[in-house]
Amino acid sequence: MVLSHGGESGRPTGPVERRAADRVPAPGLDEVSDTADQEPESAPDEVSRAAARPSGDSASRAAAARRAGRRAERVTGGAQELEQRLADLLRGGLAATDRPDYGLWEETAARMVDAQAPGLAHRLRELGSVAGSGPGWPVRLLEECALLHLLDSAWLRLDRLPGPLAATVRTRVGLTASAEGPAVRDRWTVLAQYDTPDGRITTRRIWLYGEESGRTALLLSYGAPGRAPARTLPVGTVIDAEVTPYPGGGGLRAELGRQFGDPVVTAAPPHGGSTADALGAYGRALRNDPWLDAWPATLRDVIPAPSGDGWQLIGAADGSALPITPPALSRPGLWKLVALSGGSPLTVFGECGHRGFDPLAAWCPEASEDIGAGAAVALA
Repeated sequence: MVLSHGGESGRPTGPVERRAADRVPAPGLDEVSDTADQEPESAPDEVSRAAARPSGDSASRAAAARRAGRRAERVTGGAQELEQRLADLLRGGLAATDRPDYGLWEETAARMVDAQAPGLAHRLRELGSVAGSGPGWPVRLLEECALLHLLDSAWLRLDRLPGPLAATVRTRVGLTASAEGPAVRDRWTVLAQYDTPDGRITTRRIWLYGEESGRTALLLSYGAPGRAPARTLPVGTVIDAEVTPYPGGGGLRAELGRQFGDPVVTAAPPHGGSTADALGAYGRALRNDPWLDAWPATLRDVIPAPSGDGWQLIGAADGSALPITPPALSRPGLWKLVALSGGSPLTVFGECGHRGFDPLAAWCPEASEDIGAGAAVALA
């Protein structure tokens, strides 16, 4: 089975690079602070009225609920405005959007920031780089506009959605949430760690795999401009720890909790599957999150090989293949991967999506002078 780099009917395939839509707005940068409603102080002789008031915790919860309600109203107003602007865009046609002076994307994105919907603003800014991005850009732009309309419409009909999908929509729009649910203790193998600039900050993504639970978890941390995030977990280490998942997003994003003991280094690669397994997992994930760009996957026994102007990973057992994403072709990690393989099968972890496979780490099939057999090598 071969996944092409895309086409007129597929997801966008231009030079616009986007990581898996585990993108979550950084805390503190997208939130517009509200002044909490203040309860009037009770006079000394108003004992009965004071006794009838909620306790401190209840009052805080009530104030938080009021702030959340006001923000939801702002987001709804922004979503309604965005719907109208998208309708006007389609009525007027897409031809004018590749002009250098075309300002709809940034102007509308600024309006979404005002509406406290940073997720919508982020997707709007991405549309600006699709216009005029190469042959077939109108099709790609129309596809992205359709996904934005789908997200917008989902927010406006949030009360009709199933709980997990509603949580995903809130996350995609840009509303923050707290980790919830029971913590999962496991021995977590660090599969990958890489940094990406997200506007004014640097976002670090760390992928973990639970040896007993079989779960994959994503840790996000943020660094100030010019600074790397503080948390670092080298690829190939194993930590005995608890993680708590966040709602939505397929249950991938998690918060690292208590750790038990010191991290250790492992030489065993994680369990993996075929390219068909990776594609199937991504397809199933899309049912719960239609805006998902990619899904984590570990490929077992694959060989990197050239294919036309790019590269692909070919399954040694069945000959099925996945193209390597265009952004990964320009990174030094590709040549690390080729050198590690030397034409032999190896295990590769990465993100599988509509543009192909983005390799992030690999495990050596045999020992060399510098690297031991089974050792993990970061590619991102």
